[in-house]
Amino acid sequence: MNLKIETLKQLSDSKVVAVVRGGTAEEAIQISEAAIEGGFRAIELTYTTPDVARVFQTLAGTDAVLGAGTVLDPETARHAILSGAKFVVSPNFNKEIAVLCNRYSVAYLPGCMTITEIVTAIESGCDIVKLFPANRFDPSFIGAVNGPLPQVRVMPTGGVNLDNVNDWLGAGAVAAGIGSDLNKAYRSAGKEGVTELCHKYIKAVTGGNAS
Repeated sequence: MNLKIETLKQLSDSKVVAVVRGGTAEEAIQISEAAIEGGFRAIELTYTTPDVARVFQTLAGTDAVLGAGTVLDPETARHAILSGAKFVVSPNFNKEIAVLCNRYSVAYLPGCMTITEIVTAIESGCDIVKLFPANRFDPSFIGAVNGPLPQVRVMPTGGVNLDNVNDWLGAGAVAAGIGSDLNKAYRSAGKEGVTELCHKYIKAVTGGNAS
């Protein structure tokens, strides 16, 4: 199977993506390992994390698909791919990143807020767009977009939580990015807190049928 297609399927099957933004590489490793233990199978490691390459290296070989977040330029995207990222995420759309990711058959999920940005992204080969920040929108936004653009798949990120994750998925989101909740759980209860929270997310999005 084509690498990009396989990754897109993994993201869709996962339903939730852990957006890991560590204050240190070790913190990011701890949060990621706890999320995987809690059932998450898609991890986005942000490039705001110091020494993020070490995080990729440490997590290599896990059964989770690893991606890179907060990628602002093609140089960083190339570094992420060489480090093992199977998908690349940005807070905005960047044409040069789209070209590079297409060249290496790596999924690119750019942050978009308007129809114009979304159309530009899909015309540039992006199969999923990240609605960011999602807390500025209502889940019905996805249906409004899919009216004229039924082929667009959306991953809301920013403000998604246990109370609304199923609202987003029910509205048509292909998956949802979970970020600040994980950091809060780690600060208050360490790895165990993150794992417990992730179990709750998996139970919520699978209807209690997690494997």
